[in-house]
Amino acid sequence: MVGMTSTPPPSRPSGLDPEISARLRRSADGLVPAIAQQYDTGEVLMLGWMDDEALHRTLTTGRCTYWSRSRREYWVKGDTSGHVQHVRSVALDCDADTLLVKVDQVGAACHTGDRTCFDADVLLRDADSGVAPVDQ
Repeated sequence: MVGMTSTPPPSRPSGLDPEISARLRRSADGLVPAIAQQYDTGEVLMLGWMDDEALHRTLTTGRCTYWSRSRREYWVKGDTSGHVQHVRSVALDCDADTLLVKVDQVGAACHTGDRTCFDADVLLRDADSGVAPVDQ
């Protein structure tokens, strides 16, 4: 994406439990991808980025907080749109490099207004759908 930077968030102490922080395997820019999934249906909603402080805020407030790589600031999902993510659970994958945040999504998860960020550009559908696969 043009103009998007992965510059890390400002370096400062975080309230995140040091034992959790020590387990995280971050990207070179100090971030961990966080997949938001609807807790009751399994629908994958979006992907955001978290550093230690964003994860700490997510765990302690019950609302998803992400690091915006383009704006270089923290943002709480729904503060401006009203499309809130109420956190139901947070899990770390087996490699400790990705978070799965199960949420109760209110309204659209995508900034485009779609329910999920993964509806608009489907590259391959299930063989039973009748849609031919994309040529490789």
